[in-house]
Amino acid sequence: MSDAQESLFATEPAAARTAPASVPLAERLRPTSLAEVIGQPQLLGPGRPLRVALEGGRVHSMILWGPPGVGKTTLARLLAGAVDAEFIVLSAVLAGVKDIREAVEVAQREARRGRRTLVFVDEVHRFNKAQQDAFLPHVESGLFTFIGATTENPAFEVNSALLSRSTVHVLEPLAEEDLERLLQRAQEILQAPPLDAPARRQLVAHADGDARRLLNAYESLVELAGPEVQVLDEARLERALGRRLRRYDKGGDAFYDSISALHKSVRGSDPDAALYWLARMLDGGADARYVARRVLRMASEDIGLADPRALRLALDAAEVYERLGSPEGELAIAEAVVYLAVAPKSNAVYTAWKAVRDAVQADGSRPVPPHLRNAPTKLARQLGHGEGYRYAHDEEGGYAAGERYLPDGVPSRRFYEPVARGLELRIGERLRELRALDEGAGKPR
Repeated sequence: MSDAQESLFATEPAAARTAPASVPLAERLRPTSLAEVIGQPQLLGPGRPLRVALEGGRVHSMILWGPPGVGKTTLARLLAGAVDAEFIVLSAVLAGVKDIREAVEVAQREARRGRRTLVFVDEVHRFNKAQQDAFLPHVESGLFTFIGATTENPAFEVNSALLSRSTVHVLEPLAEEDLERLLQRAQEILQAPPLDAPARRQLVAHADGDARRLLNAYESLVELAGPEVQVLDEARLERALGRRLRRYDKGGDAFYDSISALHKSVRGSDPDAALYWLARMLDGGADARYVARRVLRMASEDIGLADPRALRLALDAAEVYERLGSPEGELAIAEAVVYLAVAPKSNAVYTAWKAVRDAVQADGSRPVPPHLRNAPTKLARQLGHGEGYRYAHDEEGGYAAGERYLPDGVPSRRFYEPVARGLELRIGERLRELRALDEGAGKPR
């Protein structure tokens, strides 16, 4: 479903009280003001960028990046309303040069009337470079404010010229508590029978952070149940949604138990069990993209530098799946799972990273030692920045033995301790050599 049809959703939208019953539930719950919106606190909370823009009427060109059903289009509509701008919607899937030219003409006409124009491009990543470049002179001149929506990483999918003229705002999937609130409001609007607790959990899990998916599924469930049903239970939900429900059984214990079993089978170097749990998850309808993300986590958490090729193979598997989809792309994920299972294991970097983050959070913001500071200007050099720094490449063996790189007052501590497996065997030997040099210089680290 196109993001041009999605919305942020309201706790008590005024439109829901007046829209006819024939209007889809998701549209009836579309918010018409900031007060009606739930979700996205990182952008809409007090003092956050889009709330400031909405309340102050200062709208800038931006790219809204996030999954479907989290409100990119509705946010653009609210921003246009905040500045009383003409709102033009273009779908990058359908629009061509003619549509862009017409949008420019409308913006020029509105500018002559003293009115702003906001051009919203849904799925902007689908525009080619020439189409994206066509917006640049008009964004730079201020003819219109540009807002693009994308489900893909704009750093890869939006050309750099347009990206540099826009602020990227990241939207997150709606939290379970937000979906619960939305579901309660939908029940009130439809005057539907209550959902029992298991059915409610399943429905929220099915939505997977997508409010429109939640509302569409709930509306279908209520319609199929009919007026004589007193309680909407899990069995009725399964009959209404069928296999689609299994695909999004993300919130249940079985889902998390299965991904845990897969992860532990890989960690335990059992490729057969790992393949079994992978097949169980995919057969149960788990999103292969989610599984691919977890495989990436396994590569960095449990294999680490014992075999750095593991992370690259996991990344390749995720990319192959994006290109091929199911079922062909699943084989690449299976290949990565087997490789990770038989690879040497190390959680040394994982352990070190947790320890160093704890240490930094527990400590103050210590200044960078003067000899490590950047000295690009004459003033910086006069202040002693970089003075006494030893350039490692000029030292014997390319190593400044005894040099210290931690802030003053931070005691030397070995966060990273490589294990005696895989490549970390060699890494450990190298670190022991370097530490011996430090001790010889009289400044052990």
